[in-house]
Amino acid sequence: MERFGFVFLVAGLGFFILAFVVSAWLPWLPFTEEDFSKGYQTVAQIAKNPPLEFIELREQYPEAFEKAFPGMSDEEAFADALVTGRKIYVGEACWHCHSQQVRPVGNDEARFGRVSYPEEYNNELNYPPLWGTRRIGPDLIRENGLRSNDWHVAHFWNPPDVSPTSVMPRYPWFYEQDDPKTEVNESLQPNRKGLAIIAYVQWLGSWHTNPQETLHGIPAIERKYDAPQGTKKAEPPAKKEPEKDPTKDDAELF
Repeated sequence: MERFGFVFLVAGLGFFILAFVVSAWLPWLPFTEEDFSKGYQTVAQIAKNPPLEFIELREQYPEAFEKAFPGMSDEEAFADALVTGRKIYVGEACWHCHSQQVRPVGNDEARFGRVSYPEEYNNELNYPPLWGTRRIGPDLIRENGLRSNDWHVAHFWNPPDVSPTSVMPRYPWFYEQDDPKTEVNESLQPNRKGLAIIAYVQWLGSWHTNPQETLHGIPAIERKYDAPQGTKKAEPPAKKEPEKDPTKDDAELF
């Protein structure tokens, strides 16, 4: 029995060391100085091109935006919002119900767009990647532009208001009342946390320039792509004039 106990002890230590190597040491191997020059993007580099949705946040909620990101340029505010939004996403355990990986199975491509590929995770905000553990809610890696900022503002306040079957909890701490004398729904504004999480979610998938050819993106595809060059769009049929009654014309002669 003592011999078997020694074998089990060695095996246990071996598996512990293997788990440490795979989970803690191995993920750092690709990130050498050489790899940083092969397309890896830092937050500062990503923030140089804020998506339209972030610019709209500033215009839609100017007072809340200035309070959340005082005196910052669009690039500085976007970088701050991305880092803060990702921390909130992790801290609120959004990854527990949402994935960030379009899988090559289960009609994922029809639902969410192109199957995920390594290059889109080659940046500071996807290290480590938040692939999630299960999918109670939809995948979010292609979320950019699918819904408006106002939709996300309403959704985080009370998800069933915009998605009746949603089981997602409310996040009232993402908001603050602008005027305490008015009703909550009339003066509610997203605070720093609310703006940051919306900016982060709207950034996911913003690196795709073409609309996602999915069941949800059909209207965007129709707006994006016109008829091929050299073809003529179908014109509506010309209106036919009512035919004259010949007997009536003859009667007018007399």
